[in-house]
Amino acid sequence: MKALVLTRYGGPEATELRDVPALTPGPDDILVRVHAAGLNPVDFKIRDGKLKVVQGFKMPVVMGNEFAGVVEACGTKVTGFSPGDRIFARVPKERMGAFAELAVVPADHAALLAAGLDFTTAAGVPLAGLTALQALRDELHLKPGGRVFIPGGAGGVGTFAIQLAKWLGAEVTTTASPRGRDLVERLGADRVIDYTTQDFAGEVRDMDGAFDLIGGDTLAKCFAVVKPGATVVSVAGLPEPLTATKDLGRGPLLAALFWFASFGIRAKARKHGAIYRYLFMHPSGAELAELAALIEQKRLEPVIDRVFPFAAIADAIAYLESGRAKGKIVVRMVD
Repeated sequence: MKALVLTRYGGPEATELRDVPALTPGPDDILVRVHAAGLNPVDFKIRDGKLKVVQGFKMPVVMGNEFAGVVEACGTKVTGFSPGDRIFARVPKERMGAFAELAVVPADHAALLAAGLDFTTAAGVPLAGLTALQALRDELHLKPGGRVFIPGGAGGVGTFAIQLAKWLGAEVTTTASPRGRDLVERLGADRVIDYTTQDFAGEVRDMDGAFDLIGGDTLAKCFAVVKPGATVVSVAGLPEPLTATKDLGRGPLLAALFWFASFGIRAKARKHGAIYRYLFMHPSGAELAELAALIEQKRLEPVIDRVFPFAAIADAIAYLESGRAKGKIVVRMVD
């Protein structure tokens, strides 16, 4: 089968499209014919070796973290899925494998597609959708009437986060360029700060929580815009001790490493009376089913920026790295 393979850590030259043997599903797995796969910043971060401490891989390894397709075979212990089912899934962090014509995924990482949802659109949902849901509901505990700040609302995760925050009953403030303003307002943002002309640090105050998607100075400024005792969740900052124990299931050694790595950003949080949390999302078929239901009910709209053929996946990754996308980027294996 054709797959995008990472041969070593490095730049774009470290990946290549090649033929690899198809995998055999284990007792708890399903084998899926991949129709489309979503791209995410974690893909090029893994390629560059920036996540080696969190999750290293034995090379060569097939890349890709989310996909949509049709079940071809089920493991002996699998219930709830049958050959021919249309599904989408976030693959295990330690396995990857979505950028291939066939993929194997644990059955409890997958969910049936909503009626009428095409593979291309569905492929962009799992990682970004689950990340937004877990950040807003499980970490920030958003409730009706709450106020949340989501810088970078026009990106892949941001477009899900705005809609899910509104579904949870919160008031949403976000940042966007003039090009992204119409999109985030259509998705439900109550207030939009134009980051090309305004500094949100002087405009936003007393948020019940913040969900940072940008990192750097943006993350540092988020601590000043939330109420004392509120949490700032980031997917673009530095991992902290809870990332090791709660998100990755690792021991005290990695927790200690993350404690030192995140000391500066946690100190900035304490200065403002805020709490810092770095989220490494976890796959969940049950939560994917929730997202599928919201899509079917027209309460959640996956936003796809561009679709590339699988043969042009290198161009798709380059476009992802450019940071220009509004919504998700997807590669299509099957026309």
